[in-house]
Amino acid sequence: MEKAELEELKEKVPCAAVLEHLGFALDRKQSTRKAMKYRRAAAIIIVIHDGKGWFDPLSDGKGDVFRLVEHLEGVPFVEAMNEVAGLVGFVPAEKVWGRESGHRELDLSVPERWRAKRKPWAGSATWHYLRHDRHLPEPVLRAAIAAGILREGPHGSMWAAHVDAGGVITGWEERGLDWRGFATGGAKVLFRLGRPGALRLCVTEAAIDAMSLAAFEGLRPDTLYLSTGGGWSPATDGAIRALAVRAGAQLVAATDNNRQGDVYACRLLALAPEVGCRGERLRPVGDDWNGDLKASRKREERRRQADCRMPAGRLKGDAPPGRAGP
Repeated sequence: MEKAELEELKEKVPCAAVLEHLGFALDRKQSTRKAMKYRRAAAIIIVIHDGKGWFDPLSDGKGDVFRLVEHLEGVPFVEAMNEVAGLVGFVPAEKVWGRESGHRELDLSVPERWRAKRKPWAGSATWHYLRHDRHLPEPVLRAAIAAGILREGPHGSMWAAHVDAGGVITGWEERGLDWRGFATGGAKVLFRLGRPGALRLCVTEAAIDAMSLAAFEGLRPDTLYLSTGGGWSPATDGAIRALAVRAGAQLVAATDNNRQGDVYACRLLALAPEVGCRGERLRPVGDDWNGDLKASRKREERRRQADCRMPAGRLKGDAPPGRAGP
């Protein structure tokens, strides 16, 4: 098959078609328009470049639709090409994203769109989501709001800023009860909570987890709580290196307690000796730090309820039950 024919075939068959054909399902909550996450049991594939590219976050696998078949099926290129050709006309599931890319809001720059949103306040929908659904304590929320890194998203969701070394907003993580995404047109660098000069660098995969770990540790003054937003772009890698290269820095891989989290942790721990800093793995008990935080709050609530149900002890000198005094 000529190169032009191969290119035409790639245009006709998106990576999503291959994945759905092979039994993968779209994880809507963990997908964005630019990065759609597909799962099949423990396997994960992220589709990018408008469906023309992909990568495997649990390995070094990446490429076009032909490489995707090779990667998943373990077949040579010719067989992969024939399988892709057999999927011409296969229509993936219904369109997921309802937001139009031509929306008026996108005429503004990323920092302008950020400035147009209000900060959360006590009693706001976003405040309620973070306090009651995510169980983040007030001191952590107030610290993040004071730092200017939280905004009110639509429908009670949260926007958590990613900034570069100069403090410029490059994008934001979007989280809500039924929504997970990243700013359209934005770039993942790092979410940062804490003193900029702090030398203990706790790297998580989500801003919610960074704030949850900060809650567990009482916002340690020597610590900068960071989130990659689940990505590992060259900008993120460069930002982490710029922080870790400072004298006395300690890089803490506080990523999720699962296979993907371990992959990210390995990258961080391999980076530490490269830049000459100490490295440490800090693992949540459950899947992630926010899960641990919610479990901890539930245990506390059960203890309080148990204390309230305990009968009050009889004080010395009290009349015994059934023998009231005169």
